[in-house]
Amino acid sequence: MTAASTAQGDDAVQAAVLMEVLALHPAQIAFDELQREMAGGEDEGFAGRDAFHRAVRDLAGSGLLRREGDSVLPTRAALRMAELWER
Repeated sequence: MTAASTAQGDDAVQAAVLMEVLALHPAQIAFDELQREMAGGEDEGFAGRDAFHRAVRDLAGSGLLRREGDSVLPTRAALRMAELWER
């Protein structure tokens, strides 16, 4: 896999994770539960788990997600962005 295709794949996983967390808000979801739900209950193997971990880490680093204990939550910035998209 090339660096460009890896970056595109990472962007797609980040988008999917963010959309899922926003859709579940205001409910809180645990990191492991979110990962299982997004995998459809199937084991994605190391590559899938690693992509999910990177997505949550990178979204948190971008200020769109936050970890509170074991929970994954959208930030105020992400919630505002979702509000604007829905208009």
